[in-house]
Amino acid sequence: MTAAWEAPARLDTRLSVLTWNLWWRFGPWAQRQPAIAATLARLAPDVVCLQEVWAAPHGERQAEQLAAALGGYHVAEAAGVGFEFADHSLGNAVLSRWPILAVEERRFSAPAGVDELRVMLRANIDGPRGPLEVFTTHLNFRLDQSHVRQAQVRALCEFIAETTGSRTFPPVLCGDFNAEPGSDEIRMLTGLAAAAVPKLVFLDAWRAGGDGGPGYTWSNANPFAALDCEPDRRIDYVLVGYPRDHGVGQVVTARVEATSPVDGVHPSDHYALYAELRY
Repeated sequence: MTAAWEAPARLDTRLSVLTWNLWWRFGPWAQRQPAIAATLARLAPDVVCLQEVWAAPHGERQAEQLAAALGGYHVAEAAGVGFEFADHSLGNAVLSRWPILAVEERRFSAPAGVDELRVMLRANIDGPRGPLEVFTTHLNFRLDQSHVRQAQVRALCEFIAETTGSRTFPPVLCGDFNAEPGSDEIRMLTGLAAAAVPKLVFLDAWRAGGDGGPGYTWSNANPFAALDCEPDRRIDYVLVGYPRDHGVGQVVTARVEATSPVDGVHPSDHYALYAELRY
């Protein structure tokens, strides 16, 4: 008699990750800052990937302030765009519940006239159940620059592939890609088109663990987003390298967060994406 087949065991422990574009110092930023901090404190993810984070050249740094509000998270930062009309940079950051052992940033190259000084950032995190490599980025925003974003995705994947041999957990890639799931640049990442780097494919957390809805992170229900007169879109992602044995890295759940005002103000023009992975 043939023994009954049993599904392989899956890890039960989780890693929570959140990605969020914070809309720099636009709009009523002084009122938005405590709303951002309150939202992060409520969700308390293990790892936070942020875009459009501001920093003064020799003073306040938004990422450091938010890390302190979370009870002393560790911080990795990469400054990108600098504005001629302001003293604050715009960049990306990773906040981690656990120590960050190493940080590396790279600037994207871009043709003249379309260089938005975008950056990619890697944080090597000393997690309690093994090391993690978390990447965050923010790609060019214009609708007519898919070709630029595709080039950025190729460069990003080459950067991620450099440390493939040292990873024991799939790479986690988060950010504002300014591109919808059916775009060429996202399809390159998710196995729906030729991969930018052979064998480097990511699972889209919303597709794998969302509730089946549209998952919009740019929504006209948000009055700040509505100012741009653009359609609702899903452009912010948590992406996880293809899971390994025992479901390591598998997306368990994903949900859109930061959709409601806090003390009368929306924290950002983007909604956040929260995901839990087997870790």
